[in-house]
Amino acid sequence: MGNAMRVLFATAELSPVATVGGLAAAAAGLGAELRRAGVDVDLVMPDYGGVQLVDATSFDLDVPDWVGPAVVTRGRHPVVGPLTLIGVTGMARPHPYLQADGSGWDDNSERFFRFGRAVAALVERDRPDIVHLNDWHTGSALAAMPDDRPPTVVSIHNLAYQGVADGSWRDVIGPQAEHFEWWGDTNPLSGALARADKIVAVSPNYAVEIQTPESGFGLDGLLRDRSDVLVGVLNGIDVDVWDPSTDPHLPANYSKKDMTGKVACREALLERVGFDVDDTPLATVVTRLTEQKGIDLLVGLVPLLEQIPMRLAVLGSGDAVLAAELHRLADSHPDSFVFVEGYDEALSHLMFAGADVFVMPSRFEPCGLTQMQAMRYGTVPVVTAVGGLVDTVPDADLGPGGLGFVSAEVAPTHLLAAMFRAARCVSKKRTRLAIQKRMMNVDWSWTEPALNYVDIYRELLEGDRG
Repeated sequence: MGNAMRVLFATAELSPVATVGGLAAAAAGLGAELRRAGVDVDLVMPDYGGVQLVDATSFDLDVPDWVGPAVVTRGRHPVVGPLTLIGVTGMARPHPYLQADGSGWDDNSERFFRFGRAVAALVERDRPDIVHLNDWHTGSALAAMPDDRPPTVVSIHNLAYQGVADGSWRDVIGPQAEHFEWWGDTNPLSGALARADKIVAVSPNYAVEIQTPESGFGLDGLLRDRSDVLVGVLNGIDVDVWDPSTDPHLPANYSKKDMTGKVACREALLERVGFDVDDTPLATVVTRLTEQKGIDLLVGLVPLLEQIPMRLAVLGSGDAVLAAELHRLADSHPDSFVFVEGYDEALSHLMFAGADVFVMPSRFEPCGLTQMQAMRYGTVPVVTAVGGLVDTVPDADLGPGGLGFVSAEVAPTHLLAAMFRAARCVSKKRTRLAIQKRMMNVDWSWTEPALNYVDIYRELLEGDRG
């Protein structure tokens, strides 16, 4: 790319190469859009094994003995394009973080400390203009990078995960290891935040929340101290994948100009989950079954669905106890509640397109993607007032530009009230169409977020390193 800005972008996940959560989609979406904006992005991730690259070349990195051999493989991936894989001892696994029983690999900290050290060696070798690190998995790279390193950005996708490990790791991870001390332990995220030239949270509201004791997961004091270099940049979604006018998973396509196909999608979804085809508002949830996602808040509301009235279909997997409870509720309330355990790509797209309402009762949500996907499909979101949900879903009852309905508190009673308001909205044709048009007119793509990151990179290159 000639004189293009060179950015080394390190991440533990990258869709579709290795996908666990929102980090994978964010890394892929931002990386692709930065390249379209003319940035020379080196996408760097761990070599988990089994990835075939076209025109691949390999070389070794100069790393300490504890890292073991560190082999870089560079080539072209059929989806993401140019890709750099770093293989270190113990990194190749069938899942980036988890064993078959759902528990984490016992050596996760060691694996990603090795990866971080190898990233630092690659930075030293290639000397990019900017180093962009993502979450704790890459944070320890800053323990080995000197003060005269390239300007560094650290993105926080989820502050709840910090990779805290035994304090003995500070003896080996690098000469800047004192910044990674954490109550006697070693915290790769806190150290990265202490040394970064710019810290980016994945939504403006999340950038504010994480500076509070309630949402800072112990790092709020550090983030307040570094508030001068902390900003929030809202994520985007892949609007080519999430496009109701071209989506191959749908029985009928539609757009904001012609919503006819959404009716066919609704009928197909009702038949797929076993509900009668009628006008009762249909809500869906597509999620991981974790405490963060707040699906347990819906448990006590299932017996009340008929009073709204509303029917609810949930697609998800995760916590086995919660899954068992959802199955029990589906058996007890078959006319108003359905639970499909697991993940089904085609069904997930149909649940965004065929529903009237999409429910997202998160306890915390750094950015959130599914509420944007729902709105892209003209499905009215019900969300809690946390993180990026605040930035993306203004309440339709509080102003003319509203896009959904917000539960003021993360509590069942407030969530129920928001679901009532959503059901009332979608039951009125003119009101529903008006809010659908507004949602589908919003640009949910990565275009603006990528330009915001380019501005951040330029500021750093011009000398504003906080």
